[in-house]
Order: sequence, then C-alpha cells, then structure tokens
Amino acid sequence: MIYLDNAATTFPKPQCVSDEIIKCIKKYCGNPGRSSHKLSITSAEKIYETRILLSELFNAEPENVVFTYNTTYALNIAIKSLIKYSSHVLISDIEHNSVIRPIHELSLKKLCSYDVFSTDGTTDDIINSINSKIKKNTSLIVCTHVSNVGCRCLPIKDIGKICKENNIKFIVDGAQSAGIHNINIKEMNIDALCIPGHKGLYGPQGVGAIIYNNEKTERSIIQGGTGINSLELTMPNFLPERFEAGTLSTPCIAGLCESLKWLKKIGVENVKRHEEELYTLLVDLFCENNDVSLYLMNDYPGNTLLFNVNGISATTIANELNNRDICVRSGFHCSPFAHRLLKTEKSGAIRVSFSVFNTKNNIYTFFDNLTDIICTIKK
Repeated sequence: MIYLDNAATTFPKPQCVSDEIIKCIKKYCGNPGRSSHKLSITSAEKIYETRILLSELFNAEPENVVFTYNTTYALNIAIKSLIKYSSHVLISDIEHNSVIRPIHELSLKKLCSYDVFSTDGTTDDIINSINSKIKKNTSLIVCTHVSNVGCRCLPIKDIGKICKENNIKFIVDGAQSAGIHNINIKEMNIDALCIPGHKGLYGPQGVGAIIYNNEKTERSIIQGGTGINSLELTMPNFLPERFEAGTLSTPCIAGLCESLKWLKKIGVENVKRHEEELYTLLVDLFCENNDVSLYLMNDYPGNTLLFNVNGISATTIANELNNRDICVRSGFHCSPFAHRLLKTEKSGAIRVSFSVFNTKNNIYTFFDNLTDIICTIKK
C-alpha cells in the first residue's frame, strides 16, 4: 500500500509509538493525579514527561501544555478561553472549519463579530490586509500556520508582531505545521498554539494539545474533576488543570511521548526537507501531464498538493487509486474558504500529502498508476 493522506493523519507510525501504548495499557495505566499508588504515579510521570518534550519543542513552560482530544478541541478551548465577548476577531481566508465554525457560532450568538483577511500575495500584502481590518475592539486573531489544502504558509511571526503592537491575542492552528516547521511561541508572540498528536508529530489519534504562552485566560471552558482542590466548587485558576477536567487519555499521551523522542532524533528540519523534495518531484511529474490541473497556492514547496483530473471527478480518481492500494483524499477538506479561492467549491479536489515514510519510488508509482487510470477511463 502507498499512503499519501498524511495531512489527515500520518501513517504508519513509528514502532516505538505502538510499543509504548501497549506497554502503558498492560503495565502502568492508572488514573493520573487521582491516586497515590504506583500505577497512578507512573502514569502522571509519563504525562509530565510528554509536557516537557512539547514545551521544549515549542519553547513553552511544561505547565502551560494542556492536553486535548485533537486540534479541533484545542482550537475551541483556546478561542473560547481567550476571546473577549462583544469584541472583534480576525481570521484568514484559508481557514479550516475548526477555526471558522467556532468563530461563526460565537458571532451568531452576538458574542463577537469577525472579518476575514486576505492571504494572497507577499508577506507585506498579508500584513497590509490585516492592518486594514483591525478595529478598536479587535481582541483576537486566529489563523492557520499552514493550509491543509494548498500548503500556503502564513507569516505567523509577522502576524504575532502586529498582535503584540496592538494588544491583540494570537491563536495559531498548527495542525499542518507542528513537527514540520520550527515554531517558537515566545519569539512569534503566539498566545495559544493548537496542535494534533497524530499528524506531523507521528503520535496516535486521540491526543492533541494547546500550548499557552502564559496562564492568563478569560474563562474556563470545561468543568469537572481534576484531582486538585476537590472541595472547591470552581475550576482551578491555573494551567494545565484549568482545562483538563476528567481522565486524560494516558495511553495516547504515552504514545505521543515516544513519537516526540523519535522526531527529536530525526530533526524537524530533515522531515521538512524530505517532504518538500517529494512535493517538488510530483509537481515536476504533473507538469508533463496535460490532463491534470494543479492548484498551487504558493511558488515554494510544501507537503500537500491539490489537483484535479480534467473531465473526471475527484471521487472517481480517488476510488480508482484506492482499488490499487494507493490512499489519497478527495472532496472539500473541511476548508470552504480555501476552495472558494481556488474556484473548486463545486468540484472539490484530490489531495496528496507526504510523510517522512514516503519515498520517491512511492511518488513514481502513484504517478504511473494515475496516468494509467486516466488513460483507461478516457478510452
């Protein structure tokens, strides 16, 4: 099988991930923070080790690492904990529904208003678009780091500078960049970085995180047991317990812990370089095929490529590839704004996305099979 749907979730995972998950379930999976026996303590120690690894990767404090189920939950919690009600919010025109829908829902309830800034053009063009839309009551900017549709990379350090100058909170969706791009939340002035464990960090599904820059939030979002201050009727006012009500997914966090160690040995820069080489190779191959329409959102390489085959639906192509054990994704990729920009809001498109485990031979095999499918259908 050739797996090219890594923007949805990376596959396969490093062997150390599944090994640690099984070890956790069999040997030490007590409830962290709830008891004083050795299983609970061992689980808590493993979770704290993971906090340290994430804090080192993104330049944060371990206690400011809040575990969630995934990036979507992380974004919902970050947005609703940092937004000032009755204020104005800015989001970009390439956002995922994980950003669009929470903001839009808050606007429907009259809890905020929002505008969309353009990501077209140069860094200066993007910054000018943001500056033109900032209002006196703008309290929050939320944007993706890298688009899940066309791998457009936003200048988050420059956007963070604007936020600092205007006393605006800054939330970054790192779903497609964590583990691939270097992210320093302090240098980039990011108030909350929302990440998945199961994509570029090569961990299991079922765990994500918010990396807060400091402990100052407007409100708690989730209420329940934390194992701390149990006699009080309100949530703790400090991180991470403020947002970690209930039992954490210890086996998933344990798996993430090992994937972070594995990624540290490989190096984020090396992962990025490898994926960009595969991207460049496939773009060059596609340029030889007049039946393929490429949707390039930038003139630099990334790890996600969007295309359609002229005269054949995206679903048909994806299904035919699946019949040949080649996994890609077709459709709208939960990003309606981006599809409007690319004029694919009616047809959708096919997405190919790479991981460190893909090879150049995978790309050649994919391209040869795609070419054969097109020829067969068009006969």
